Parts: sequence; C-alpha cells; structure tokens
Amino acid sequence: MRLGILGTTEVRLNDGTSAPIGGPRLRGLLALLALNAGHVVTTERLIDGLYGEDPPQGAANALQAQVSRLRRVLRSAGPGELIEFHPAGYRLAIDAERVDAARFERLMAEGQRMLTVGDHERAASRLREAIELWRGPALADALDAPFAQPQATRLEELRVAAVEDRVEAELALGRNAVVVALLPEVVAAHPLRERPRGQLMRALHGAGRQAEALAVYQDIRVRLADELGADPSPDLVAAHLAVLRSEPAPATVPVGLAAGRTAPPAQLTSFVGRADDLVAIGTLLRTERLVTLAGPGGTGKTRLAIEVCRQLDCDSCYVDLATLNDGTEVPQALVSALGLRESGLLPPAGDNVNLIPQLVLALADQRLLLLFDNCEHVIDAVARLVHQLLAACAELRVLATSRESLGITGEALYQVPQLGLAPPGTPPAELPRYPAIRLFANRAAAVRPDFAVDDTNGDAVARICTALDGLPLAIELAAARLRALTVAEIETRLDDRLRLLSRGSRTAAPRHQTLRAVVGWSWDLLDPAERTLARRLTVFAGGTTLESAARVCGLPEDDVDELLVGLVDKSLLEHDNGRYRMLDTVRAFGVERLVEAGEEDRLRRAHADYFLELTRTAAPYLRDARQIEWLTRLVPEHRNIHAALHWAVTADSVLALRLVAAATWYWWLRGLRADGAALAAKLLDTLGPQPPADLDEEYVLCVAKAAVALGSALPAALDRAESVMAAIERPLRQPATMVVWAVVGGPARTRRTAHEEQIRTDPWSQAVAHLGQGYQCQFRGDLAGAERELTAGLAGFRALGDRWGIANVLDALAQLANWRGDWPTFHAYINEAIEFTGQLAAVEEMADLLFRRAEGLVRSGDLTAGQADYERAAEFVRRAGARDKLATAHHGFGEIARLRGDLAEARRHYQIALDECGTGWYGDRIERVKIHLGLARIAEAVGRTAEAEHHLHEALDSALTHSNIPVVAEAVEVAAGIALLHGDGGRAALLLGASVALRGTDSPRTADFIGLSESARNLVGVQAHAAAFARGSALSRDAAVSLVSRPPADAPSLQI
Repeated sequence: MRLGILGTTEVRLNDGTSAPIGGPRLRGLLALLALNAGHVVTTERLIDGLYGEDPPQGAANALQAQVSRLRRVLRSAGPGELIEFHPAGYRLAIDAERVDAARFERLMAEGQRMLTVGDHERAASRLREAIELWRGPALADALDAPFAQPQATRLEELRVAAVEDRVEAELALGRNAVVVALLPEVVAAHPLRERPRGQLMRALHGAGRQAEALAVYQDIRVRLADELGADPSPDLVAAHLAVLRSEPAPATVPVGLAAGRTAPPAQLTSFVGRADDLVAIGTLLRTERLVTLAGPGGTGKTRLAIEVCRQLDCDSCYVDLATLNDGTEVPQALVSALGLRESGLLPPAGDNVNLIPQLVLALADQRLLLLFDNCEHVIDAVARLVHQLLAACAELRVLATSRESLGITGEALYQVPQLGLAPPGTPPAELPRYPAIRLFANRAAAVRPDFAVDDTNGDAVARICTALDGLPLAIELAAARLRALTVAEIETRLDDRLRLLSRGSRTAAPRHQTLRAVVGWSWDLLDPAERTLARRLTVFAGGTTLESAARVCGLPEDDVDELLVGLVDKSLLEHDNGRYRMLDTVRAFGVERLVEAGEEDRLRRAHADYFLELTRTAAPYLRDARQIEWLTRLVPEHRNIHAALHWAVTADSVLALRLVAAATWYWWLRGLRADGAALAAKLLDTLGPQPPADLDEEYVLCVAKAAVALGSALPAALDRAESVMAAIERPLRQPATMVVWAVVGGPARTRRTAHEEQIRTDPWSQAVAHLGQGYQCQFRGDLAGAERELTAGLAGFRALGDRWGIANVLDALAQLANWRGDWPTFHAYINEAIEFTGQLAAVEEMADLLFRRAEGLVRSGDLTAGQADYERAAEFVRRAGARDKLATAHHGFGEIARLRGDLAEARRHYQIALDECGTGWYGDRIERVKIHLGLARIAEAVGRTAEAEHHLHEALDSALTHSNIPVVAEAVEVAAGIALLHGDGGRAALLLGASVALRGTDSPRTADFIGLSESARNLVGVQAHAAAFARGSALSRDAAVSLVSRPPADAPSLQI
C-alpha cells in the first residue's frame, strides 16, 4: 500500500487500485497522519490541525470517531491496524517511504547532493523521479483543514526548487531544449522568482535564441522595479551581459549570502549537558519553520541555540539583537548580519527605505536558518519581521531566543528547562550523571585544575546547583568563585547570591556579566503593575496559586490573573498545573525591590496568616478518607509553610507557635521528622520554659517538633512538656496533641480522666488511644494486651479511612508477628502498612517500614531479600536527607554479614552505624542498643568475653532505662552467649528461657536463638538444658530482668 498527498489524497493498493476514503475531514486526518508517518501525532495537534485554534465542543470524541472510520478504510489495504493508539495520540504505522511526499523529499535531497558534487546525470535522474511523483497541487482535496495550506505551500516550494535543481543539472548536460520546455510553466507561476528566469535565459541563449533571452530579462527587470522597487540580482545581470556579449552564461545558484553573512559565534568553553534538548529542538526544526527558545535570563538559551545550529550543520545566520535600542532597528540588524550591504544587494545604510521588501527578495530562494538572539526587548518588531519573512520565503527557517514567545501563528515554543539537578541524598559517585553538577565541575576545573566532585564536596556542590535553580550562568559564576573561595564558603554565601555572583567574564555581554544584571534586564522590561505583583510574590517560597497570590498580595483576583499570565510570558514566573513559581535567583532580586518599597513586613505577615489559616482548615480532613486530597493541596505549599514559620519565629513568636502546632500533623503524616525542627528549637529558646497563655498544647507540640534538634537539651524539654501536658484538663484542640498524649506520653502517665469524654465521643481520638495503649503493652511485653488494643485501633482507623493510623497499627501488629516468628502474618501486616504509607508519600516512614520488613526477613532466614529491602530503605533515607537513619541500614547490613559468617564486614558496618546514629531521641537510643548487641555477638563469636560484656553493658544501660522489654529480651539472649563463653551452659539455658518470658512468645525461630540453644544443650545435656530453660521461661518480667541487672557478686558465673 502507498499513500499519496502530492495531488488529491489517495490510498493506492498493491493491485494498483485506489481505496475510497470518504469526506474531506477523513482525507485531512489521513493526510496529517501521512505527513508524520511512523511518528506519534498528539491528540492536541490533530485537533488543532483539523479544527483550528478554536475547536468545537466534543472535538476529541469526533476525532476518535474519525480515527475509527479511517481504520476501516485502511483495513482494505491489508491485515493489521495501521493506525496505532498511544497515550499521547495516534501513529500511522507505515514506513515514511510509502508516502509520496516523504519519498519526494528523499529523492530531492539525493539529487541535490549529486548536483553539488557534479554528478549531473544522476542528479537529473533523481530529481526527475522526484518531480514525477506529483499528480497535482499538494493536498488538493484537504485544503479546508487548517493544517493543510502551510504544508501545501511548503511542498509546492520544494517542488519548484526541485524543478530548478533539475534544470541546473540538465543545463550542465547541454540539454537546452529540455529546459526550454520545462521552465515557462514555473516562470508563469512565480514571475518574481529570479533563479528560473536566469536559467531560462541561459537555455535560450544556448539554443541560439538570444532575442527571447533578452526579452525574459526585460520582463523580470520591469516587474521587479514596478512591484518591489528593486533591481535584478547580480547573477541575473551577469546572465544578461553574457547574452549581450555572446559569452557562455554563468551557472545560477541561489542568491549568495554566505560570504558576508554573520555565522553563529564560536564558543570558548565546552558545551555541557542538554543532549535531550538538542534532539528535541533539532526535531522541531525539521518539521516547524519557527522555533522559539524561551526561558528566564541565564538559562542558556543563546548557547543552546548556537549548539543547535552547529549540530544541524546547515547554512545559518546569527542576528544579535541585544544591543538594539528599539524595534525600528531590527530589519537593519538582519541586513547587517546577512551582509547584504557589503554584497551590493541593498542600498547603503542610511538610505531611508523600507528594508523588508528587499529582505524578502534576497531571502526568497534561500535555504537558511536565521538565529534571532535576545528578542525580548524588541519582541513586537521581531514578530512582525519574522511573520513577513516566513510568509514570503518558503525555504527560510527561524530559531529565536527570548524571555517570552513571539506570539505569531506557526510558532513552536520550546521552554528551555534548567539543567538537571541531583535529588537530595544522591551518592557522590553518582552526582556527575546530572548536567548541573557536570557544568559546575567543568567550569570549576577551568579555574582550579585540581578540582573534582568527590565525597568531601559533593553534597555541597549539589546544594549550590539546586539553590541556583540549575541556571547555567549562575552555576558558571559560582564555579568561577573557586579562585578565592572553597565550595563550603560559596554555599554559605548563597543567601546573598546577587553580591556573591557579581563578577563574570569581562568579554561577556553586560547583561551576562553578573547575576544581578541578568535579572535586572528582565525586570526592567516589566510594566509598573507587573513589577508590583512580582516583588510581592517574592514572599512565596514554594510557588503560589492564583487564589493565594491575590489574597496575600492584596490585589483583585481578576487583575492578578492577567498579571500572572504576563509574568509567565516574560519568563519571570514558571507555570505548572495551576501553580506559579518564581526562580529563587529572580526572587532574591525581587526581595530587594520589596524592601525598597517598604512592603516586606506587611506582605510577610499576610503570607504567614494565610498559611496558618490553610493548615488549620486542613486539620480535620487529614484524619479521614480525605487525607490524600488535602495532602495534595498541602504538599506544594511545603516551602511556603517553612518560610512563614522562618519569618514568624523572629517577628511574632505567638504566631509562630500557632503555625508549628497547625502544621505538625501535616509534617507527621508526611514523615517529615526533621522539617522545621531547628526553627521550633529556636522558638523554644525565645519562649522560655513556660508556654504563653492558652497555648499549652501548642507549646507541647513545639517541643515534639524540636526534639531532633535539641540534642542534650531534649530530656529537660521533654520533662517540661510532660508537665504542661499533665496539667491540661480540658478536651484537646490539636490532633497531634492527642497522639503525644496517647502514644508518646501514654494514658497511664497522664490524667486519663481529663480526656475520657473526648475519647468516648470522638472516634479518631478513641482509635489513637487504642494505638497508644497497644504501644504501652508492647513495651511492657504484654503481647496479648497489645494485640487486643491494636486490633481495636485498626478497626477504628479503617472506619475513618485514616491511612496514617492504619499504617501505624499494622506496623505494630507486624512487630508482634515478627517476635512470634509468624512470618505469613508478619508479611501480610507489613506489606499493607507499606502500601498505605506509600499513598501518603511519607519517605522517611516508608524507609522505617522497609527497615522493619528487612529485619523480619533476616530473622526468618531470607538474607537476600532482607539485603534488598535494607538497600531500598537506605535509598529512601538518602533521598530524604535523613542521614542519621543510615545507622539502621548499616546495622542491618552488619547483621546480614554476621549471619553469613563475614565478621570483619559485620564489624565495619556496625561501626559505621554507631558513627551515623543520632543522640537524644528515643528511636536513636534504641538503635544504638541494637548496634551494641550486634557487636557483642561478634565478640562472642571470636571468644572476646570482656569486649562482649562491654557492649552488653552499653546496651542494657539504655534498654532498661527506657523499659523497652522486647529489646531487653534480646539483651538477655546476648547475655546467654556470654554465659557460654564462661562455660556455664545451665545459666545460658536459664537466660534463654528468661528471654522467652520477656517476649511473651514461644521460642523464636531465629538462627541466633537456635545456635545458642544447641550450644547450651551440648554443654549440659538435654535434660538439664530443658529444666533450666523451663525455670527461665516461668520467671516474672522483673525476675527475668534481674538476671542481667544484678551486681556481679550476685551472678558469679556471668560477670557483667
């Protein structure tokens, strides 16, 4: 099957017949798909192509129906669906060679190459074959479709050019008669086209028909003068003189501009990154005649455009508009760049003439790519000129760089992105994969040849590139400061980036020499209303919506809507899915303008008030089935909440305390343990030891939020918070306070009666209370009580649809199953907990759950799967920047290495875990206990009794202090190993039994427990082992604990 669009649209079957297609709309659809054969055409492009810029309602459904009808037509051509559906649109699944237009363009290109190298016979043959594919005007029966006319014009221009090139080959072969027969039709259709006129003159002259040749020249001379006010080109004048002198006429070629033309400037530095952008822009330029690279200042538009020209390896001309004062100078700039004055094709500069007709004449036959650079300050004039040139010069293509689009029909806008940034926590070895990092390293090495991104500076380099929004110019300026500063010093100075990055290349354009100049150039192009909104928007740290911008900036929403669009068009804002974001670099400049206007305090207070209201409004919805909906609203405001708190901590401590309390539940749902902690700690210093009036709950939550940042001050702060909490006798206002009361403090440690009514009447509070009681039972070793309370809590949270509560209860139930060795139940609970936590996108919480699943897998003997989960969890931790949690990963890697018998590797990981482990917070202390127990087991394995006892002491001091009975049980098990080192198998069996009593379960089915039991049995025999084990397992919890907490004199066989 072959498709034809060079004439009427047709489907030519293998037997030579044509398949009936249908009406004009169906023909238009087939033609549009055929023009892009083998490539996906987006649904939006198909609708625009068939219906124009204002499609009717239901256009998408109509398109789907037309595709179905077209599929039925094409099924007659053979088996299989030739129109494929893709998520983005549709694809005509045939080789482009089976479309006559694509075959024509290939044959034409081959003919031109042969003509260039002087292979005239084959060139004429190829071009003749290409021309013969035409059956009539291109897209003749589809011209009503909006896409068709530009494509038909383009193809017609290619056809004429093919005829001209074929004529050139025929002339070189001396076939004047063939040329005289071919050209009159072309000349009649294009009376102002000079190349075919010159070719016809040469053919007539060569055939001895000089008078007719002179008549052809006279006709074109008069037409040019009358219609364009121009003279014939030098090539045409030369052909005329050759006829007059009876000399051989010179070969004609398209008007020669190359000699005086300004080429894109050569670059002195290497081009880094942007490989995907180069491919995308190159692809656009093969199908579109106008492509605009848009983006904020410093994003690398000019360098990217120059590299595109270099890679396309086509004739191009560079037009630098940066130095122009106004739009009237744009045509003259193009004239100068083309070298037309110097070539004599235009009058001397200063002649008061309209240059556009002469530009059209000079460019009419040119296959040329014009690069208009820095259009934004003369945008209207550039748009008018480009529109006129493209309409008149079919072979011309334009690539423009601008901070806003030209806004004319046919423009393909390519938004130049910032360079790719490394996600937080990326290992240093992987950082060079990211373009922003590579650019920094490349430019840094230019000023410091010994510089390389490594473990010592990688994280700081990544943060610098992120802080600079991935803007190439800003990154280059920062890297240049390595002449005098270290990477760490550059990072600390980024708060004043406009001052830091104030020295650039002396040879760069003034607007590119400093970061301030780059932003100032764009700022100065704004009108007064746009500047007002832009400076006020700088209080938003994480972007804004139309509604929040209007509320905070104090402007009517209708006005703000229009102004936001203008700021997006001028690349001062980025727009994505209803949100507007200002680059931090632009924002730094705008903050200076906000301060100058005397508006900063008022706008920052309005910003903080707005986000306090938003977080308070969200609170009830974050505890039921609407969690995801409201998290989706809050997550984009993450940086705004932090910025509001940052301002309020120093400006209004009461407002700051309210904001901490309102945001705490959002932070907890997302697992953002450290977020805002340093600010909360600073706020506590400001507030002192007692809460402000009526803000007791808020004070408790501030302590809870500050915990990870308080270090050695944490115990005293927790004591104060517990005292404040215990004194609250009214119903709790804050959901997070209920969790602190029920889960952290525990109902048993505060006045439960004060909150019984709230628990009884509020289902969520009731579920939280069950969760808290379940934890307390778990820590006491009351597994039956824990399971009872947790099951009740799970039912409550499921009824509410609270994913946070469901996940936390499932996690706790999974731990019970882990201790019992009930692996099917463990996996069912932990996997469901992971699923719900994933829905909350809580990265740190997801890491914790993966760590716990990994621990269960290792305990059950599946070391390979456990290793995979530990590695995946470690990746989550790195991404979240929660470096202290790497301790859990390395503890897990150590356990796996120890169980595999690689004790040296196990010790290495345990030591890294100790180094990474935080201090002061409950979870960190328990992790430290487990690491010491692992080190004690290694010491036992190699017979180092004193070392094992040291690590056991370190573990027990913390485990007993915090009354975490399951961890104490593991310590008792380790103590059994030390008893074996002393040769006391009976005491080892007693301690193993005591560990079972503490766990409240049957004997754990782990490799460690089984190995210790077998060793003790081998020492004392089966019966004695059984008797001692039974005595240990019958002990009360206090008695079991006392076995390892007695002074050494009371336990002579186990010196601890």
